[in-house]
Amino acid sequence: MRLARVTLIWALLAAAVFVPIAAAAASPLLAWRDPVYILAGFAGIMALGLMLVQPLLIAGYLPGLSAYRGRRAHHWIGGALVVMVVVHVGGLWITSPPDMIDALLFTSPTPFSPFGVIAMWAIFAVAVLAALRRRLGLRTWRIAHMSLAVVIVVGTAVHGMLVEGTMETMSKAALCALVLAAAIKVMADLRVWRRRATSRGESPARQ
Repeated sequence: MRLARVTLIWALLAAAVFVPIAAAAASPLLAWRDPVYILAGFAGIMALGLMLVQPLLIAGYLPGLSAYRGRRAHHWIGGALVVMVVVHVGGLWITSPPDMIDALLFTSPTPFSPFGVIAMWAIFAVAVLAALRRRLGLRTWRIAHMSLAVVIVVGTAVHGMLVEGTMETMSKAALCALVLAAAIKVMADLRVWRRRATSRGESPARQ
């Protein structure tokens, strides 16, 4: 019974991440795109999928992973997320520098651009703060990380929903909804755990 439950959870997570990717791969719009643009687009889709995995890892919701392994995986996937964003933005820059300049300067006429750019800078900020975590102190790190995580999740979800591209509408909406729901659930639970630990005079087990 336990094995079936673990298998089901991982299967559902894999489906949530990879079904949108498969649907995008079947899009007829890819026939008119060059390889660099396609690579940039799928890097963005992968980044969205990784955002679903991140909160589940740090909260220990994925079976078969110890708290330590979950945190380590969270750190490594955070690095992969930065790489995906760099590939996404870099590819779009190569294919259309003027459009990317407009986006980065917040002068683009497309409504999805500012949300993506804000989320991008928030992701880079988290990466920098992670490198400085020991100097910042645990409390400062938590506040900054959680605040930026809200910006990243909301900005990315809105950006993804407003983009009309290769992603299939229903699978995209479902993935964005899951990313938002996972983030809200985990943030709420982490606050409860920390309050309980504080009331007992202990250090929270989940960092």
